[in-house]
Amino acid sequence: QVQPVESGGGSVQAGGSLRLSCAASGYTYSYDCMGWFRQAPGKEREWVASIYLAAGNTLYTDSVKERFTISQDNAKRTVYLQMNSLKPEDTAMYYCAAKKPQYCTLVAGGGYWGQGTQVTVSS
Repeated sequence: QVQPVESGGGSVQAGGSLRLSCAASGYTYSYDCMGWFRQAPGKEREWVASIYLAAGNTLYTDSVKERFTISQDNAKRTVYLQMNSLKPEDTAMYYCAAKKPQYCTLVAGGGYWGQGTQVTVSS
């Protein structure tokens, strides 16, 4: 069983940067993709970025391309989300999830989810 634990959230002004971390204890072979998702108040949870752990391939939702970078440190079993040029609309609770590859960019499809870390961007 995989247990992701997020950290690194906080409050920043627009244009600033944050780096989120997701430390995943345990390992289940079939859950070979780690994704970042976010949920703003009053909105549905949405996918942000994913990394396929074996191949290192990355995917991003359009609104964060060129601003966010997802990466992994295999030795630390940690996945990062570097967020630059933050905007007020990036304000949300950010969740990390271990997913089966076919569900890696989907909120649906189960997986192992962390408790989330809050990101607040002020204008």
